[in-house]
Amino acid sequence: MAKKRGSRKYGKKASQKVERAMYERKRGTLRSGRSGKRVTSRKQAIAIGLSEARRAGGKVPRKGSRKKR
Repeated sequence: MAKKRGSRKYGKKASQKVERAMYERKRGTLRSGRSGKRVTSRKQAIAIGLSEARRAGGKVPRKGSRKKR
C-alpha cells in the first residue's frame, strides 16, 4: 500500500534535534535535564532530541500513553 505524499510523521526539526543529541551522546557530552547525569543510552538520546524538537515547535507526534499488558 502506497503512503500519501507529504504525510511525514516527524518533521525536519525533529531529525535535526535527534541527530544533534546522538552526536553529543557519542562524544560523551549529552546530559539529562534535572540531574545533569551523562546520557549513554541510545533510546534516551532519541527521547531528548524529540523533546527538544517539541519545545522548538517541530512536527513531532504526541507522547503515547504506556500500554498495559
